[in-house]
Amino acid sequence: MALNFEEAARRAEILTQAMPYIRKYRGKIIAIKYGGNAMVSEELKNQVMEDIALLHMIGVHVVLLHGGGPEISAGLRKIGKESRFVDGLRVTDEETIDVVQMVLAGKVNKSLVNLLQHKGVNAVGLSGIDAHMIRAVMKDPELGYVGRITDVDVSLVRDVMDAGYVPVISTLGADDEGNIYNINADTAAAWIAGAMGAERLFMMTDIAGILRDKDDPSSLISCIDIDEAVELFNQGVISGGMIPKVDCCIDAIHRGVHRVIVMDGRVSHSILLEILTNEGAGTMVMEKKEPEEDTKQ
Repeated sequence: MALNFEEAARRAEILTQAMPYIRKYRGKIIAIKYGGNAMVSEELKNQVMEDIALLHMIGVHVVLLHGGGPEISAGLRKIGKESRFVDGLRVTDEETIDVVQMVLAGKVNKSLVNLLQHKGVNAVGLSGIDAHMIRAVMKDPELGYVGRITDVDVSLVRDVMDAGYVPVISTLGADDEGNIYNINADTAAAWIAGAMGAERLFMMTDIAGILRDKDDPSSLISCIDIDEAVELFNQGVISGGMIPKVDCCIDAIHRGVHRVIVMDGRVSHSILLEILTNEGAGTMVMEKKEPEEDTKQ
């Protein structure tokens, strides 16, 4: 088959343009909180794993944290149990926490590990229970076994990364008495990314990012600092389900993450678009914007 030199030159140009970003992120830690439509859609799931595989191969250290709400709900329905939520949190009794543990630490976690292996990347599945990575206490007796994080220990995650593996973490926690808790994945991502000193934390969502008008995708805010976020809270611009997500972004920055991106997980290869181009795929949250700052830094 004849070589298409024009197409080959175009591909070479794309790789050349990515070189400064590869240089910037090589050797750095990137945490990805994965969920939403990017997890439900098999096509998008495949693309997310391809993005992670490529980043790993060019020397970026990726930590993948995941939830699995839809899969948990499906597992509960199979045993004739309907899900109940209070303020967006799943009420988790003893029967439910057993299902949560089986689905998150078992089915979902191992399927993601298998996908990464299929892409040529060695991955290890972990949960917050392992080595007491995530220590927690009961958040509210009304919610049952829903945990509030009290501490994280990422030494096991570092060991796995130092051995050349991608850690894939399900967000469960445990207390000193051996009780297991369902942990909000955004919250766990903020704590672990902060403890790892991550350069970036990607919070994958089902919307374009932080919007000035929740009904208008074109009102996307591309970059925001903490002071601006607080002002948008006060104005009611950040509302509903976006409130806890932005709170987690701010918490992650306070814990040492350099930048947090609320990312549209519905966009094909959104992770690579954010890291290896100047286009971006969501809203970047930072501690403080400086005049004329290059927000890709």
